[in-house]
Amino acid sequence: MKTANFTVHGMHCDGCAQIIQSVLERREGVQTSAVSFADGTARVLFDPARVDECELQTAIEKAGYQVEPRPNVPGTAA
Repeated sequence: MKTANFTVHGMHCDGCAQIIQSVLERREGVQTSAVSFADGTARVLFDPARVDECELQTAIEKAGYQVEPRPNVPGTAA
C-alpha cells in the first residue's frame, strides 16, 4: 500500500469533502481516504498496482476541484 497526499482547492463545506471522499473510495485499488474541508487536504491509502496517484488526482479534478500533490509525511496513513 502507498499513501498519497493532496491539497484540494474549491471545497466550500463538509459536503464537498464527503463528495471527494466518496469519489476516491469508489476507485478500484483505494483502501481508505480521509478528506478534510477544514485543512483543504485529502489523504489516500491505495494499492499502486491497481491505481496510481495521477488517476486519483484526475478523479478529484473530474468532481470539480483543483488538486496539488503534497509531499508524504512519514508515519502517516489514510
